[in-house]
Formats: sequence, C-alpha cells, structure tokens
Amino acid sequence: MRILLVDDEEEFVATLAERLSLRGIDADWVISASDAEKIINTRHYDLAVLDVKMPQVGGRELKKIIEKKQPGIKTIYLTGHGSEEDYQAGIAEAEYYLMKPININDLIQKINDALGK
Repeated sequence: MRILLVDDEEEFVATLAERLSLRGIDADWVISASDAEKIINTRHYDLAVLDVKMPQVGGRELKKIIEKKQPGIKTIYLTGHGSEEDYQAGIAEAEYYLMKPININDLIQKINDALGK
C-alpha cells in the first residue's frame, strides 16, 4: 500500500510519514496542494491523508483534483481547526476524518479500515 500525506505543517507531516514508516506503511509527503498535484502524476496511491485547511487549495478541493487523476483513491481528512461545518462536510466527502493532534494508532486503524484490511 502506498499513501500520500499532504499537510502544510512540514514538521508534522514529515514526522507522521516517519512514524508510519516505522510501522511498515510506505508514505510520501508534501506540504502543498500544488506539490501533491505534481507527485500524483508520477506515482499511484491507494490512499491520501489530506489537511483540510491549507493555503491556496485545501484538502476538500484537493481531493477532487486527486480523484480526477486517480479514481477510487481513498481519503482521510485531518484538521486542527475543524468547525462543525467542516466536520459535517468532511464526513460527507471522505471516508474518514480525524482531528489533530492525532493518535498514530487511530490513524493506522483508519488507514486499514479505508483500505479494507
């Protein structure tokens, strides 16, 4: 399984990728929607973990862009600034939605659930 992590907090997303790697999960990471658009043109991903609130293009809009290039990709939204409106929209648009700070075991469980493992 290959996962794409997209979050504008570089230290957070790099650490998250490292923690997943230590648990045997292959994850690439980028810090913007434009970087995500570039990388999805070169690699296939089974799942994307997207920060809802990012400069220029947020996770909800990025999900639509990614799905056009990789139909069927699963999605988990992350947010540290979630309003009830964001939460409800996230539930409607993504398989899973987690609030920051996240527990790595909860994220791994959501990844496994989303990918049917």
